[in-house]
Amino acid sequence: MAGATTIQAQDVYFTQPYATRLHTNPAFTGLVDDYSVTLSFRNQLPTLAGSFVSTQLAADLRSTSPGQHHAYGLLLNQDRTGAVGYTRLEVGGLYAYHTRLREGLALSGGLRASYGRQRVGYDNFVFGDQIAEDGSVRGPSAEALDFLPANYFSVGVGAVLYSARGWFSVAGQHLNQPSLGFRQQAELPMLLSVAGGYKFFIIEPGTGLATRELSYTPVVGVSRQGGSTRTEAGIYATVSPITAGAVYRNISLPGSVARQHVLAAVVGLQAGGLRLGYSYDVGISRLSADLGGAHEITLALRAFDRLENAHRRLKRRVYPVAPCPAF
Repeated sequence: MAGATTIQAQDVYFTQPYATRLHTNPAFTGLVDDYSVTLSFRNQLPTLAGSFVSTQLAADLRSTSPGQHHAYGLLLNQDRTGAVGYTRLEVGGLYAYHTRLREGLALSGGLRASYGRQRVGYDNFVFGDQIAEDGSVRGPSAEALDFLPANYFSVGVGAVLYSARGWFSVAGQHLNQPSLGFRQQAELPMLLSVAGGYKFFIIEPGTGLATRELSYTPVVGVSRQGGSTRTEAGIYATVSPITAGAVYRNISLPGSVARQHVLAAVVGLQAGGLRLGYSYDVGISRLSADLGGAHEITLALRAFDRLENAHRRLKRRVYPVAPCPAF
């Protein structure tokens, strides 16, 4: 827009927020597993030239010290799009503190501190002074391509209240609203999110190694960042070892008259210490359909000692297992 002095950036949004839970809320650090390492890949808007691709590596570890109060995490995220040579790399450290409020109910509070760098490469650009009369491209451009990378520091906090059947999550990211601009101010606005769900068991898994689960889990969530509002509602069904779900998403963007409507199909598989998740976003409004959907894959290696958990249960020293659909 002519005369604008600032622009606003936005975070990438993952369709599998509980498989990528460290990105969703730092309070999820150490909440689901004793430890886990998760690799995520998202290809968004594939019908456009140079689709927006995000790759993420997340790891968390829960302390084995008495009380199991402390958990630590690491988050690496890279966003890139080939059309303009844009890349953003962010590395963050996470810490969460867990405490039991009473038997069967617990609270986790988390903190995330991240350092990021974004840059624009010009290898794919062709400027007017490079185009000859016959239409061929010749030589380098005389344009001044001296945009230095932009560095920033970001802070986020969150909390999760949970039991063995339900959870409620609230998080605030980029509380300091860092600037990502190259030559002009470009704020990364605060991202505020609230989400929750409740798991209904038809067959509840036991405490041993051989477990079977049959359940369904309704979920809801609302997030807001820089004038953009995203609301969603969905349901997951688990017939161990498979989880499948459908999530409807309603997105309102600044300056857009029509809302975007998206339906996401999600499926996850657990096999021992491995989790595999896949989702596809289907645009059901005209704009979303024209832009194309999004493919997302998550692969996790995790460990959760059920026998040790049963031993702690006998001694009344156990935390409930958060029931969010993390596959």
